[in-house]
Amino acid sequence: MTDAFIIDACRTPRGIGKQGRGALAHLHPQHLAATVLKAIAERNNLNTSDIDDVIWGTSSQRGSQGNDMGRMAALDAGFDTRASGVTLDRFCGSGITSASLAAAQVMSGMEDLVIAGGTEMMSYTAATADPNSPPMMDAGNLRLRESHPQTQQGICADAIATLEGIDREAVDQLAFSSQERAARAIAEDRFAKSVVPVYNLDGTLALDREEFPRPGTTMETLAALKTVFNMYMDIAVDDQGTTYGNLVTKKYPALEGKINHVHHAGNSSGVVDGAACVLMASKSYMDSHNLKARARIVATANMGDCPTLMLNAPVPAAQKVLAKAGLTTADIDVFEVNEAFSVVAEKFIRDLNLDREKVNINGGAMALGHPIGATGSILIGTALDELERSNGRYGLITMCAGGGMAPAIIIERV
Repeated sequence: MTDAFIIDACRTPRGIGKQGRGALAHLHPQHLAATVLKAIAERNNLNTSDIDDVIWGTSSQRGSQGNDMGRMAALDAGFDTRASGVTLDRFCGSGITSASLAAAQVMSGMEDLVIAGGTEMMSYTAATADPNSPPMMDAGNLRLRESHPQTQQGICADAIATLEGIDREAVDQLAFSSQERAARAIAEDRFAKSVVPVYNLDGTLALDREEFPRPGTTMETLAALKTVFNMYMDIAVDDQGTTYGNLVTKKYPALEGKINHVHHAGNSSGVVDGAACVLMASKSYMDSHNLKARARIVATANMGDCPTLMLNAPVPAAQKVLAKAGLTTADIDVFEVNEAFSVVAEKFIRDLNLDREKVNINGGAMALGHPIGATGSILIGTALDELERSNGRYGLITMCAGGGMAPAIIIERV
């Protein structure tokens, strides 16, 4: 088996994911994907007819985000028609999974040049979502609901915080730290290597900077925010009177009337639009085309966990990928765990007994936003940039995903 090398990674800045407010919200999702695909090809002087596949992650594959964005965006980017494309959905984990599958194709010797990535226009998906359809729970599939009830993810976050004894101050402190770190990273241009500007169809600039961060955030402003997900508890999800709250307490009856709601807009991931991609190649292709590796893929792993709590798989996923790599947490210089909700990152740090200075060094989704299908690919690029900046060796990237899953990947700077 050969190595899979990361040649380059790039991404768009993240725009506020609301129609009428976000700088990217008026664009077609394929346009964001095509922006990063075109950039990665131009930055590395690729002959796009050599690209074996474009493996893309998009969670909400409906309407403008449907119809195999990987292929359509490659065509929109001007790639040779021989560069094929496929689109996958592992909910929030899609952007890591696309990279893991790309690496597997190269490592197996089946492909030599693959682009992985993802896109999510949350401004679009929010505008087209059915408010009466609960996430992951088709009301017609009562058998699945009976065995594995799955509720609103913010309720899951509050349920985990309650079970783990993680209080409001702890989740707010992590959110405050995320904003501080993101502000420092932006001020020091730590994202400059990866971020590419997005242009409108008429050639004018749409966005060239992060749009979501709130650098003026303080512990006091966070403390003043009202919790959100307690308001979802009594919302009915079917005509039988089943509520979001029922879906979690059915599996965890001890939580009935006892969930400590600690999450709000400031300590949950931001709703944004964005796209990202990672270019991978075999050593033989790299050497024959004068490409220089920035990193190699060490190991990948996937892990499932309780779908009712939904957000707890990153810890076992990290343990699994470390075991595959023959490494320990002490070997990892940079951890990127997606801040879907503050409790996810807080539990990750506590359970693995990590040095907080190694986790989400440049802020996370609470400050920068979480464009669902793109985030995993963004975090791979962020970890790589930080390894190069700090002269580190290993980076571990993971994130929770709907259905109670987590993909994980370890990269080594070269």
